[in-house]
Amino acid sequence: MSHYITEPCIGTKDTACTDVCPVDCIHPRKDEPEYDREKMLYIDRRACIDCGICVDECPVRAIYREEDVPAVWARFVKLNVAFYEGQEAAKDA
Repeated sequence: MSHYITEPCIGTKDTACTDVCPVDCIHPRKDEPEYDREKMLYIDRRACIDCGICVDECPVRAIYREEDVPAVWARFVKLNVAFYEGQEAAKDA
Protein backbone atom coordinates (compact mmCIF):
# COMPACT_ATOMS: atom_id res chain seq x y z
CA MET A 1 0.00 0.00 0.00
CA SER A 2 1.12 3.56 -0.57
CA HIS A 3 0.35 7.06 0.59
CA TYR A 4 -0.65 9.83 -1.81
CA ILE A 5 -0.49 13.61 -1.74
CA THR A 6 -3.74 15.45 -2.40
CA GLU A 7 -5.14 18.91 -3.16
CA PRO A 8 -4.09 20.79 0.01
CA CYS A 9 -0.48 20.54 -1.18
CA ILE A 10 -1.19 22.62 -4.27
CA GLY A 11 0.60 25.92 -3.92
CA THR A 12 2.00 24.96 -0.51
CA LYS A 13 4.67 22.41 -1.44
CA ASP A 14 5.96 22.31 2.13
CA THR A 15 8.87 19.89 2.01
CA ALA A 16 8.81 18.76 5.64
CA CYS A 17 7.55 15.42 4.32
CA THR A 18 10.54 15.00 2.01
CA ASP A 19 12.92 15.61 4.91
CA VAL A 20 11.50 12.76 7.02
CA CYS A 21 10.86 10.17 4.33
CA PRO A 22 13.22 7.24 4.98
CA VAL A 23 13.10 6.02 1.36
CA ASP A 24 13.18 9.35 -0.52
CA CYS A 25 9.90 8.68 -2.35
CA ILE A 26 8.48 12.23 -2.25
CA HIS A 27 9.39 14.57 -5.07
CA PRO A 28 10.18 17.02 -6.43
CA ARG A 29 12.52 18.23 -3.70
CA LYS A 30 13.52 21.88 -3.60
CA ASP A 31 16.88 21.03 -5.18
CA GLU A 32 15.29 19.35 -8.23
CA PRO A 33 14.47 21.26 -11.43
CA GLU A 34 10.85 20.05 -11.40
CA TYR A 35 10.20 21.80 -8.07
CA ASP A 36 9.52 25.19 -9.66
CA ARG A 37 7.40 23.72 -12.46
CA GLU A 38 5.13 21.56 -10.32
CA LYS A 39 2.20 22.86 -8.28
CA MET A 40 2.52 20.13 -5.64
CA LEU A 41 4.63 17.23 -4.41
CA TYR A 42 4.04 13.56 -5.27
CA ILE A 43 4.68 10.18 -3.67
CA ASP A 44 6.13 7.31 -5.70
CA ARG A 45 3.88 4.34 -4.92
CA ARG A 46 6.58 1.88 -5.94
CA ALA A 47 9.05 3.27 -3.43
CA CYS A 48 6.69 4.14 -0.56
CA ILE A 49 6.98 1.67 2.32
CA ASP A 50 3.71 2.80 3.95
CA CYS A 51 5.45 3.98 7.12
CA GLY A 52 3.20 7.04 7.47
CA ILE A 53 5.89 9.33 8.86
CA CYS A 54 5.08 11.94 6.20
CA VAL A 55 1.43 12.16 7.29
CA ASP A 56 2.24 13.78 10.63
CA GLU A 57 4.82 16.12 9.09
CA CYS A 58 2.48 17.61 6.50
CA PRO A 59 1.28 20.99 7.82
CA VAL A 60 -1.75 21.07 5.48
CA ARG A 61 -2.86 17.45 6.01
CA ALA A 62 -2.54 16.57 2.33
CA ILE A 63 -1.17 13.02 2.69
CA TYR A 64 -3.36 9.93 2.99
CA ARG A 65 -3.08 6.17 2.72
CA GLU A 66 -4.69 5.06 -0.51
CA GLU A 67 -7.80 3.67 1.17
CA ASP A 68 -8.24 6.87 3.20
CA VAL A 69 -8.03 9.41 0.36
CA PRO A 70 -11.28 11.41 0.52
CA ALA A 71 -13.53 10.69 -2.46
CA VAL A 72 -13.41 14.34 -3.51
CA TRP A 73 -9.63 14.00 -3.96
CA ALA A 74 -9.55 10.50 -5.49
CA ARG A 75 -8.14 11.86 -8.76
CA PHE A 76 -4.95 12.79 -6.91
CA VAL A 77 -3.98 9.13 -6.67
CA LYS A 78 -3.73 9.09 -10.47
CA LEU A 79 -1.85 12.40 -10.47
CA ASN A 80 0.80 10.97 -8.14
CA VAL A 81 1.17 7.87 -10.33
CA ALA A 82 1.30 9.94 -13.53
CA PHE A 83 4.10 12.14 -12.19
CA TYR A 84 6.38 9.13 -11.74
CA GLU A 85 5.32 7.47 -14.98
CA GLY A 86 6.34 10.69 -16.72
CA GLN A 87 9.71 10.61 -14.97
CA GLU A 88 10.30 7.04 -16.16
CA ALA A 89 9.20 7.89 -19.71
CA ALA A 90 11.67 10.78 -19.80
CA LYS A 91 14.49 8.46 -18.69
CA ASP A 92 13.62 5.96 -21.42
CA ALA A 93 13.52 8.60 -24.18
